[in-house]
Amino acid sequence: MSKGHAWVLGATGQIGRAAVRSLVEDGWEVTAASRGGDRDGSWDEGVRTAALDRDEDGALAAALGDGCDVLVDMVAYGEPHARQLTALADRIGSAVVVSSGAVYEDDRGRGFDTQGDPDGAPRYPVPLAESQATVAPGGATYATRKIRLERDLLAAGDALPVTLLRAGAVHGPYCRSPRELYFVKRALDGRARRVLAYGGTSRFHPVHAANVAELIRLAARKPGSRVLNAADPQAPTVAEIGEAVDAVLGHSARTVLMPGDATPEGVGETPWSSPHPIVYDMSAAERELGYRAVTGYTQSLPETVEWIVGQLAGREWTDAYPAMLRSYGTRLFDYAAEDAWLERYDREA
Repeated sequence: MSKGHAWVLGATGQIGRAAVRSLVEDGWEVTAASRGGDRDGSWDEGVRTAALDRDEDGALAAALGDGCDVLVDMVAYGEPHARQLTALADRIGSAVVVSSGAVYEDDRGRGFDTQGDPDGAPRYPVPLAESQATVAPGGATYATRKIRLERDLLAAGDALPVTLLRAGAVHGPYCRSPRELYFVKRALDGRARRVLAYGGTSRFHPVHAANVAELIRLAARKPGSRVLNAADPQAPTVAEIGEAVDAVLGHSARTVLMPGDATPEGVGETPWSSPHPIVYDMSAAERELGYRAVTGYTQSLPETVEWIVGQLAGREWTDAYPAMLRSYGTRLFDYAAEDAWLERYDREA
């Protein structure tokens, strides 16, 4: 017997693909909505697809028709999307919305938005619970728009029960900005050494798309208004991640540890780099939803690496991952600057 009708917005994104599969396996009838209305080859034939640009006036309302039992939203962002969903509260039984751990700030008001400021790196409690302070809502940055979304949706109260999932560093196939590219490309390029700032101890808690999908499945079963972290069982250090990627690819590289910040040219910088650990507390999800992760970081890594290698085949990384280029520029793979730093390091050793 069907559990009801689930609508998934952003269904062909990294998390959306996994969420559709998870909901179908749990007995939901699913409509998978995306801009192109595409179908993933791994989905059950019973999944309905819909082409939808949610930012067109009235498009989501028209597509929903009489409504759904649960709406899962991967791409909600800021006040306009919160207003859009709350306006349809009478047609949505409950909602599960993906937010971000970027909304947190430390006890001195520092968060993801202050990383580049002098002494701007946040120092969060370990582990970081949902009760931690958050940035002020607004429209200027990713974090302030995400918390605006959260606050406005929670204000709807019983009219729209919503589970908000504060995701960590999402990984797995179909990622547009895979952090693992940093190590995969170096291995493919035959780099014998890598330089890691902060002594290689940086930890930015990852979450596999399948684990987010599991949280979505559980929240759909148990509607309510709540905020929960979304993370893997482990939070490996950046040095451990590099070694794990090497192991998958059969590569051997020596790690050179830089005690402090990366250089101005970016030597030592990685997509996980932070002087202080970012580790999320998952006890609330375990307590409220009975959450148990379906995979771990190293367990899932071979599939991730295979996906990245496939995307790189026959083309430059800048073509395969333009979002990474926009976020980091070319500094992540500035081998000339890295080699110059290593030459100085060798002379001084």
